[in-house]
Amino acid sequence: MNLSNLQPAEGSTHNQNKRLGRGEGSGKGGTAARGHKGAKSRSGYSKKIGFEGGQMPLQRRVPKFGFTNINRKEYEGVNLDTLQLLVDNGVVTDTVDMTVFVANRLATKNEIVKILGRGELKAKLKVTAHKFTATAKAAIEAAGGEAVTI
Repeated sequence: MNLSNLQPAEGSTHNQNKRLGRGEGSGKGGTAARGHKGAKSRSGYSKKIGFEGGQMPLQRRVPKFGFTNINRKEYEGVNLDTLQLLVDNGVVTDTVDMTVFVANRLATKNEIVKILGRGELKAKLKVTAHKFTATAKAAIEAAGGEAVTI
């Protein structure tokens, strides 16, 4: 080994690209392989997302439709079979209210809870929630329980 055959260790060097814009003698001086004029030749250029070369972009050509009701109430639904599962697992015995929903991650403390009628409820429960569907209320009362609206 001598100075004429030194080389870096395998995998230690990464950039084997030709250095741009370092004088005419380098072969990549002048325009630095960017061509002539235009936005792409300038520093700091970045194409905007959805840019179509000046043509009207798709997201502006397609018409908007629908609307969002600002007064809409979003309910967090809890089904009867979920309540029955809580009873089967021994989490609840007689009353179900917001603290139970929050503790079991069925809803957060700021959400509005609505009890829905999927599944069946065998246990006698006093269920406290913001809303009930007619089928859920009937099923709770048929099982001997009570549906209390907050």
